[in-house]
Amino acid sequence: MPLRLHTLPLHQVRHEMDRFFSDLTRGLPNWPHVAPAAVRSFPAVNVWENDQELFAEAEVPGLKESDIDIFVVGNELTIKGERKPSEAQEVTYHRRERGAGTFTRVVHLPVDVDSSRVSATLRDGVLTVTLPKAETARPRKIQVVGSN
Repeated sequence: MPLRLHTLPLHQVRHEMDRFFSDLTRGLPNWPHVAPAAVRSFPAVNVWENDQELFAEAEVPGLKESDIDIFVVGNELTIKGERKPSEAQEVTYHRRERGAGTFTRVVHLPVDVDSSRVSATLRDGVLTVTLPKAETARPRKIQVVGSN
């Protein structure tokens, strides 16, 4: 049955393309050029702020502190790491969706930060990076002076 693309909603076309590439690459580990977008964006990162700091939270289940490197250069946060492959031997995988290997995630920060005061914690597979805002990026209250 011919596939009539012009009659399909866009999300259905995307689903079909994802399924096609998934079938095409099955059994080919570490195929980064055709991996789904969610795999290439590892780890998932949330960024939020308050008046004094930015926070970046990344999901890195199974990683230890020693597996992660964090860099702040200018207004970019870089999170690098490595998820080591399972050490199971003499087994046959029926499904292997958890990726292994190195990753790098670069996040553009919305304001300048004081890189000398950046800190990070890892708890229950969640990496939280606290980035104090640079003095110039913090809100400053301006005193209004009357004209009389």
